Amino acid sequence: MKLIVGGYTRLKDRQSLEQLVMHRRRLVADLKATTGFECGSSIAQIDEDIALIEAGLRTLSGPIGG
Repeated sequence: MKLIVGGYTRLKDRQSLEQLVMHRRRLVADLKATTGFECGSSIAQIDEDIALIEAGLRTLSGPIGG
């Protein structure tokens, strides 16, 4: 995931990063709604992915006018 986020960040591809984070958020919601399975470790990994993607998005925000 680090390589993917790094690539999109270098390309300044905000849309792809936003799509990645939205997909991961949907996955977490789906996993939390799942019954009969222990999904805690999967949710934790996806949460780490979300934090990484959001960090990439913050680097693209930059100062106004920058």
